Amino acid sequence: MQNHDAMEMPHAPMHEKVLNITGDPDRPVTLQVTEFTPPGPGPFPLAVLNHGAIGDTSPESQPRFRITYAADYFLSRGYAVILPMMRGYAGSDGAVTAHGCNAEAMGLSDAKDIRAVISYFVKQPNIDAQRIVVAGQSFGGWNTLAFGTLDYPNVKGLINFAGGVIASSCWSSKSSLENGAEDFGAQTHIPSIWFYGDNDKLFSVATWRAMHDRYNAAGGDAELVAYGSFMENSHVMLNYPEAHSIWVPKLDAFLEKVGLPNRPIYPEYMPTVFPAPIPQSAQYAAIDDVNAVPYLNDQGRALYQHFLTTKQFPRVFAIGKNGAASAQSGGFDPIAQALTNCQKSGRQCQIYAIDNDVVWNQPAARPLAPVPAATHFAALEDPTAIPYINDAGRQGYSKFLTFKKPRAFVISPSGHFSGASRGDDPVAQALALCKKTSQGCQLYAVDDAVVWPEEAQK
Repeated sequence: MQNHDAMEMPHAPMHEKVLNITGDPDRPVTLQVTEFTPPGPGPFPLAVLNHGAIGDTSPESQPRFRITYAADYFLSRGYAVILPMMRGYAGSDGAVTAHGCNAEAMGLSDAKDIRAVISYFVKQPNIDAQRIVVAGQSFGGWNTLAFGTLDYPNVKGLINFAGGVIASSCWSSKSSLENGAEDFGAQTHIPSIWFYGDNDKLFSVATWRAMHDRYNAAGGDAELVAYGSFMENSHVMLNYPEAHSIWVPKLDAFLEKVGLPNRPIYPEYMPTVFPAPIPQSAQYAAIDDVNAVPYLNDQGRALYQHFLTTKQFPRVFAIGKNGAASAQSGGFDPIAQALTNCQKSGRQCQIYAIDNDVVWNQPAARPLAPVPAATHFAALEDPTAIPYINDAGRQGYSKFLTFKKPRAFVISPSGHFSGASRGDDPVAQALALCKKTSQGCQLYAVDDAVVWPEEAQK
C-alpha cells in the first residue's frame, strides 16, 4: 500500500526520465521505469525502489511510482534512483500473475523483472555498477526480499519497509508470508534492514516478527527496526515527513555498515526534519486551545481555528512575535513553507503546532518581568476603582480587559496609563510605555488579577 496524497516533489532538479525496459527475458514484456539523478554526470551509486500496491485501485490504473521521500533521501546522498513498475502496473505491459497463497512464487516472479531492469542500468555510463542498494515498501518490500535470493552482483544491501503481500484468493496470507520469509532467508547472503510498526493495518506484529525470526533463523542477516506506533497506520509511515526521525538515522547507519554512501550531499532534496520525538501537547497547551496560542490577534486566531479543521496531514502552524501566523498542510516541506509564509509579514517566526501536537517549546506564555502578587484592592472588572486615571483611562482599561493574555495595565500618579498584550514580556512593555511620558509608573493589573497594593491611595 502507498499513499501519494501527502507528498510532492522537492524544489530541486530531479532530471526525471521515463524509460521502457524489457523485463525478465524468459517472459519478455516492456516495463515502465522512472529514473532520477542528482546534479552532475556521475557515475552514481544505484538505488532501486520497488513500489507497493494501492488496495482500492486496479494495477493498470495505479499511477506511476515517482513521488516518494525514499527517492528524495537517496538523491540527497548522491544516488541515481530508479523506480520500476511491475508488469501489469501503470504503464508496464503484461498482466499481474496470480499465485494464490504462494507469496514466495509471486515475489520471485517480480524479482526476475527487477533483475532485468538493474541489468539494463548497470551498463549505463552514469551508473556505478559496483554500488547498488535495493529497497521497497509493502508489496515492493516483499519483492525486494525475494530479489535478495537471486544474489545479484554488487548489491550491498536490501531495505524492507513493511514488506508483505495479501492475496484476496488466499485464506492464510500469514502462513504464506512466514514460510516465504524463511525460504528467502535461507537463500539470501545480502544484509537487510526491516522497518515495521505496531499499528500496521495490513500486517500484525505477530506476523512480521515471525517473518523476521524465521528469516534470520534460516540464515538471513536482517536487522529489525520495530519502531512502535506511528500516526493512524504505521504501514504508510514512509509517506510522511514526520517519520524521517524514525528511519533516516537507522538507514544512514545501515548504509555505512554495508559500505555505501550515507551522508547528505544535496540537502535540498530532503524536507525539514520534524522534531523527534514530537512533544506532547500537554507540555504547553491542548491542540484545540485557541486562546493559548501566543501573539495572535483575532485574524490569527481565526486562522488557527481553520488549521484545526484541516484533515490533510502533515499540517503545520507557525507564529511570529508580531502576531503573524501561517498554516500549511501537505506538500513536500510543510515546516519550511509555513515558516516562509509567516516570515513574509512576521519576525522571529517559530512552529507552534504539527499535526495534532503543540510543539511550541517556549516557557508558558506569562510575563517575564517581576509581577507582584494579586491583591484584594478591587474587582478586576471594576474600572471605577482604579486610582489616578480619568474617563479616557477607564475606557482604556475596559479595552485592556478585552486583550488576550499575557497582558498588563500600568498607571501613574499623573493619570497616565498604558496597556500591553502578548509579545515576550507585556509587563515590561506596559511599564516602558508609561515611563516615556510619566514618572512613578506602577502595575495595576496583570492577566486576570489586580496587583495594586491595598494600602495604596484609591
